[in-house]
Amino acid sequence: MKRSLMLALAGLVLLAPSALAGPGEVTAVSVLPGPGRVHVIIDIRGSVSVQDFTLQNPARLVIDVLGARLNAHGVMYDGQNRGGIQNIRYAQFRPDVVRIVLELESLKDYELEYADDAVRITLGSDRSFTAWSSSAPAQYAAPEEPEVFAPARGNPVVVPPVLQSQQATVTASFDSATIADVMAGFAELSGKSIVLGKDIEGYVTANIRNQPWDVAFQVILEAQGLDAVEDPPGIIRVDSRAALLARDSTEPLETRIIPINYARAASLVEVVSSIVTQGRGRVMADTGTNTLIITDIRSRIGDDLEFVAQLDVPTPQVSIQAKLIFVNRTDVEELGVKYDIGSPTQFFNTLVARPDPRTSQPVDTDGDGVPDAVAPTDFFDPVEVPSVVDLGGNTLSLLANAEATIIAPALDLIFSTALGNFSVTAFVSALQRVELADLQAEPLLSTADNTEAYILVGERTPVRVLDPSAQSEAALATVDYVETGIKLRVTPHVTNNRQILMQVHAENSSIQAAPSDIGFTFQTQEAQVQLMVEDGQTAVIAGLTVTAVTVSKSGIPFLVDLPIIGGLFGFTQRSETRRDLLILVTPHIIDNPAAAEEAQ
Repeated sequence: MKRSLMLALAGLVLLAPSALAGPGEVTAVSVLPGPGRVHVIIDIRGSVSVQDFTLQNPARLVIDVLGARLNAHGVMYDGQNRGGIQNIRYAQFRPDVVRIVLELESLKDYELEYADDAVRITLGSDRSFTAWSSSAPAQYAAPEEPEVFAPARGNPVVVPPVLQSQQATVTASFDSATIADVMAGFAELSGKSIVLGKDIEGYVTANIRNQPWDVAFQVILEAQGLDAVEDPPGIIRVDSRAALLARDSTEPLETRIIPINYARAASLVEVVSSIVTQGRGRVMADTGTNTLIITDIRSRIGDDLEFVAQLDVPTPQVSIQAKLIFVNRTDVEELGVKYDIGSPTQFFNTLVARPDPRTSQPVDTDGDGVPDAVAPTDFFDPVEVPSVVDLGGNTLSLLANAEATIIAPALDLIFSTALGNFSVTAFVSALQRVELADLQAEPLLSTADNTEAYILVGERTPVRVLDPSAQSEAALATVDYVETGIKLRVTPHVTNNRQILMQVHAENSSIQAAPSDIGFTFQTQEAQVQLMVEDGQTAVIAGLTVTAVTVSKSGIPFLVDLPIIGGLFGFTQRSETRRDLLILVTPHIIDNPAAAEEAQ
């Protein structure tokens, strides 16, 4: 078997994957971070075509590579949320179609670029994360372009681009070289001592082009199922993961106390505990001094401290100015006509007060002290009248039942005329009322990044709650306090490109006594959204108009429905209620709160 090793700083040129003969292939799928975005790289070989589409419930982006077969490592996605990508599935959908499905938090705009050797999908993202690839677990964040790597005795695949290292770059070709020879070459290039574990064997076939040596070194170890740890000063131990874990179980422990400046130490315990040595490392927080106490093996304690330093950084504050506008408008129009027909001694209804002849008494009309006439001294009692007949209006007995009444009319007209021995009196009442309530609230609040801010302008109303399931004769009662008024909850997040992602909940509520015996009713207008805006940009997060129109009509049947003159035979009411809600939010990033206070 031919074995050769070539290792140099530069000079070896590889053929592009598209130059290789054979049918189209999908060789790897990678997820890479970028400034304000996330890249999904689908590495291909040969001539293929691409189709893409989206699906909802749940949100998915589907990429079909036509004319290709799957030749990628069967590495399952690790389930980490990378820039809104929750899961990645890929399989041979049909004999000539490879399907890649990206399961997303939500559908968003994306860009798809197709080159000779890769398909690149770019989505917006404000999160930092580690890269992932189906060909090798990611240990670094990604640069801009992928490079070519071939595992032992396999076809060339594309590995995830990695963070640009400060180490010397290497261009190398390994053709069935032993792992011992490869490690010797890296030791010579790096100037470090590399110790290979006992019984470590294997062969490496790889093409590396212009990669930092530590990146290429780590990727080759991953492909071989190996790992490495560096023991100061400059001694790298290469062995299987199981052997290195066994070494961790005997390595001495070391404890460090780390002051935390910007974050709360207790909030870092969970995330730091995830990176210390499993089974041996411990993380505790002292809330009194806001410090972390980390115990870990000596070779890992430095990485733990560096990790904590990356978490303990100052976060910007966000000043949020909101404007909540509530407008209620009510228009009321009412018109009613009622009649009275009768004479002083004979009448059919009691809309007009009439003297009762039974109460007649002698009266002095000329002022000479001698009674010279007889006049009633009291009026008929409407309750005692045995029969009331009304031609139309609010209290139409016998003929109709128009009992509505215009309360506090703006116009009252009385028309009276004689009809034989009877007098006819008409009462016309009309009202038009407009009510306008304009409520504006402008809360201003500031909060730290990723911290909820809450403001309430209103009241807490005690509401008694009865428990009908109580065993005693009297139902037990408890008191709940219900918040009503103007409430605003905002949780801002400042992205890497200085945009502001906000979760906003705005509410206007009031309490009213219920018309029945249930207690109270709560009228509520609220909006809950998530949106992204620029620093200082005003966003309209809610605009709602509700209009209710109520028309009621009562009067003499048939006559009240006549066109034009129907209003003379009954009562008509029209009420229109309009409620408008408008919520505006303007966030501002405050990088230096102390300087902002001095400027004010």
